[in-house]
Amino acid sequence: MSNDANPFESLQEQIGDAAAHLDVDEGVIERLQNPERILETNLTVELDDGSLETVRAYRSQFNGDRGPYKGGIRYHPGVTRDEVKALSGWMAYKCAIVDIPYGGGKGGISIDPAQYSETELERITRAFATELRPIIGEDRDIPAPDVNTGQREMNWIKDTYETLENTTAPGVITGKAIDSGGSEGRVEATGRSTMLAARDIFDWIGKEMVGASVAVQGYGNAGWITADLLEDLGATVVAVSDSSGGIHDPRGLDAKDVKEHKNDTGSVVGYGETTEITNEDLLTLDVDLLVPAALENAIDAELAEDVQADVISEAANGPLTPGADEVLADRDVWVVPDILANAGGVTVSYFEWVQNRQRFSWSERKVNEELEQVMSDAFDALIDAYEEHDLPNLRTAAYVVALKRVVDAYEQAGNWP
Repeated sequence: MSNDANPFESLQEQIGDAAAHLDVDEGVIERLQNPERILETNLTVELDDGSLETVRAYRSQFNGDRGPYKGGIRYHPGVTRDEVKALSGWMAYKCAIVDIPYGGGKGGISIDPAQYSETELERITRAFATELRPIIGEDRDIPAPDVNTGQREMNWIKDTYETLENTTAPGVITGKAIDSGGSEGRVEATGRSTMLAARDIFDWIGKEMVGASVAVQGYGNAGWITADLLEDLGATVVAVSDSSGGIHDPRGLDAKDVKEHKNDTGSVVGYGETTEITNEDLLTLDVDLLVPAALENAIDAELAEDVQADVISEAANGPLTPGADEVLADRDVWVVPDILANAGGVTVSYFEWVQNRQRFSWSERKVNEELEQVMSDAFDALIDAYEEHDLPNLRTAAYVVALKRVVDAYEQAGNWP
């Protein structure tokens, strides 16, 4: 695996590839390849032992032509300015491909959350929320969970914002706990959309999901839920991995049971009578479907030569480099791109925001039905663009659809001043 590719440069290349198939002024494309603003801040917090520590945090607001900025906040030692810029851009085009009225944003704190107590994480989170306060809001910028964050952190941010603003504003953030204004179906949404994307492309290429072999890289929230839902469709999950390593059993694994093992031990490694493998081993297994559900740059051009999966559905953001895309397209490997496959999270976040604004909650059944319709419509639009423009791969098709929608919104508003 490669960590050398700059994710922001990858994003700009993806936008440029799509722009080549559209009649758009170069100045407009340059504008849509760069974020509108970035908050970079140092958070100094008191640790449990009374010492002070300073950590770096970011929030990138990439594009707001289609609505308020929207995107998650991650806690990871690898968070950088360029990573956050790239993630915010992917969010802008992700919202556009599924046609929800948001722009793109993303935030992160450069820490390993496992090294901090819960009280320390709360102080770090509330310090960040205080810095975010002037630039977020129900109609400005709406954060959400991402890598190593969840309902707990979102509840802290909501409470900090509401306390400082002396108001009630549940729509200021999504991914909250149900009792704090969250939505049914939000926790499962990213995994569900990754499953739906895989199902739709299997149908399109005439491949059966029943009995299909699946490997999942990354067994966090998105990865394990994708595995569980694919099992419900009749697929056989034969390998999964996390940051500690992977496990393989050609007879099949039990997704829920593996998750319980990870909860108990901290890793999928050591589960049952399985063979221990590396993440690279997993990515190159001979399977019908590969689900990268970890971090960006998991597969570069060199590793792509050894990928044996027939289909890839990207639960993570940016798991393939542009070079990997070229190699896999030449080898006739179908890739459902991240901006569509994992768009369930932001789509159900949108549903949560709508419910918050209306002060009216939806049932889980309604949430899942609405998500399935959004995903189906977006997949149809992607295939139409792929076939109409004779494009090299489905990622370019997704960006053609998304970029055109953002360009249209920009041109309809006009450039000011």
